[in-house]
Amino acid sequence: MDLKAVGTSYRRWAPIYDATFGRITTPGRRKAVNYINGRTGSLLEVGVGTGLSLRDYRPHLQVTGIDYSHDMLAKAQAKVEAEKLAHVVELRQMDARTLDFPDASFDTVVAMYLVSVVPEPERVVAEMARVCKPGGEVLIINHFARDGGFLGALERVFAPFANTLGWHSDFRIERVLGCPDLTVAERGSLPPLGMFTFLRMSRN
Repeated sequence: MDLKAVGTSYRRWAPIYDATFGRITTPGRRKAVNYINGRTGSLLEVGVGTGLSLRDYRPHLQVTGIDYSHDMLAKAQAKVEAEKLAHVVELRQMDARTLDFPDASFDTVVAMYLVSVVPEPERVVAEMARVCKPGGEVLIINHFARDGGFLGALERVFAPFANTLGWHSDFRIERVLGCPDLTVAERGSLPPLGMFTFLRMSRN
């Protein structure tokens, strides 16, 4: 995925995202938000999109959200203003490969359904680790490719259409597990049909 394709794809998805892909990803978002709500301090949501999770974070958190898509951010900002979400301290347009925050800025960093839609996902994960405080946690929820079976075959069929779909159907989990600053603390499957994976990683 290149940035032009990302921008075009999410400009197309923004008006219908909540009612389509947003519904499919609800179980994973609920899992992540429920876990994060048990933590304290500052939170960075990388790829905040239309802000589907913002209203569900508890008010004791200080939430910052970034996204590359202006169209998605406009939807998120509208939610913040309409629902007076005072715990959301900032929403910014930003390339996740070069986060404009100092090292060790956040207690928790989360990316939900993001890493298979960005260029250079390894670099994005490294940036997430950089801005996370030592002892903090990085959470990733995403679809990762299967090695076999019907769904694995289907993923390979759709792989050439990544720029049109807006995501890589054959994205390998190994691409986000190589950051030396992160240690996997939890890994589990999520509905529907175990299509998605919850990764919780500790910042060394």
